[in-house]
Amino acid sequence: MKRIGLFGGTFDPVHDAHLALAHAALEQLRLDRLLWIPAGEPWQKAPARPLTAPEHRAAMVELAIAGEPRFALERCELQRPGPSYTLDTVRELQAREPGNEWFLVLGQDQYARLATWHGWRQLLGRVTLAVAARDGVAPAPSAAVAAVAHRMLPLSLPPMAHASSALREPPGTALAAMVPPAVARYIDRHHLYAATRTR
Repeated sequence: MKRIGLFGGTFDPVHDAHLALAHAALEQLRLDRLLWIPAGEPWQKAPARPLTAPEHRAAMVELAIAGEPRFALERCELQRPGPSYTLDTVRELQAREPGNEWFLVLGQDQYARLATWHGWRQLLGRVTLAVAARDGVAPAPSAAVAAVAHRMLPLSLPPMAHASSALREPPGTALAAMVPPAVARYIDRHHLYAATRTR
């Protein structure tokens, strides 16, 4: 039996806080592997701007995770048509590799609104949640999720405030300091986020 973590998101762009959470999950959960899962069509997220093309988001994740053999890019949501539901992804991956132990890595914001997710009750029966605990504050579910038996482990995380949305918005001058160097070079080479950084 292997211990496998699942880490999903738009990763638009992937940044250092994502990596900090992923490394915390690797070490604190003693994972054999952590799969990074860029969302294809986030059904719950209505961004103010279109998502960056899937091939760019996947390429940035590949660059960010290079050098850590326990990290892997998982493209199933990019290849699956229609909305990206985490439950569908978990079912697909568990069918592909039965018998493993599965951990879903989340931020506190996602944990708090988990009851709005598609099929969340079935999801809770399939995975152990691993939730980022910032500033020593224990992760807290909504009342609906708290009422359903589930497995949750807190992940200790150093304080890091930035999010992907902040990196895309003006003034944007700190982007290079918030993403891995290879990702910063990729963004520059492909002129990504240029419209939001120059207006």
